[in-house]
Amino acid sequence: MSVRYHTAQHEDYETLNRKLHNKDSLDVLKWADHSFGNRLIYACSFGAEAMVLLDLLSKVQKDARILFLDTDFHFKETKQLIERVEKRYPSFEITQAKPALTPVEQANVHGDRLWETNPDLCCQMRKLDVLEHHLQPYDAWLSGLRREQSPTRANTEYVNADHKFQKIKVCPLIHWTEEEIWMYIRLHQLPYNELHDQHYPSIGCTHCTRPVLPGEDERAGRWQVLARQSVVCIQKEDVRREVSKSISTE
Repeated sequence: MSVRYHTAQHEDYETLNRKLHNKDSLDVLKWADHSFGNRLIYACSFGAEAMVLLDLLSKVQKDARILFLDTDFHFKETKQLIERVEKRYPSFEITQAKPALTPVEQANVHGDRLWETNPDLCCQMRKLDVLEHHLQPYDAWLSGLRREQSPTRANTEYVNADHKFQKIKVCPLIHWTEEEIWMYIRLHQLPYNELHDQHYPSIGCTHCTRPVLPGEDERAGRWQVLARQSVVCIQKEDVRREVSKSISTE
C-alpha cells in the first residue's frame, strides 16, 4: 500500500499503525520499502540508533538512500565512522550534504562563531535548510527515534505525519531500549562512533556537544553553547516540540 502525504488523512495513519502495532522493526522497514521504494530516504546522523537501523535497512533495501547533513563542524570520529559504514555497506547511496555557505563565508556574512551569537540561525542554515532541500524528491523518510529517549518522543508511532516537510516519517525503532540498541551493536559487531565510549551518548557538532555526566539525560550533552539550546539542532527534537517532531534524524 502506497500512501502519499497529501492524500493521507489522520485516520490513515491510525489504521496503518494499528496494522503495524505487533510488527517488529524489520517488518516496518519492509512495509516502508514496499510502500515507497526509491521514494524513501534515511536522514542519518550515524549515532548508535543509526547503526542498528542501517544494518536492518541493509537486509531490506540493499541500495538504500542515506542522507548525512555535513555541517562542516562534525567530529573527526563521525567522519571516520561514515567511511567504515561505506565499506561495510558498499551498495548504500550515501549523500553527505553541505550547506550553501562554507564556514568562512558564513563568518563573513553573519560574523564569527554564529553558533554562539545565534545558534538557531546556525542550525537553520547548516542543517534544517539542507534537510528540507534534500527531502524534496522523496515521499517518506526514516528516523531512528525511540520512545524511551524523552517525554516528547513517548508518543511517536511507526508511521507519522511530518507536517513541516509534508512527508511521511517512519520510525522503526520506537520500541527499542538503549540496552537493546547496544546489545544489537555488539552482537553483530557493528561499527559505531568511538566518542560513545567517551561518554558522548548523543553526538552533533563539535561546539554544540559535550560528554554527559553520570545521572544526566542521554541528550544533556547537546546544544552546549552558552547554556542555550538551538531550536532546530538535529537530532533536534527535544528543544521545541513542534519543530523537533518534524526533523529528527537519529
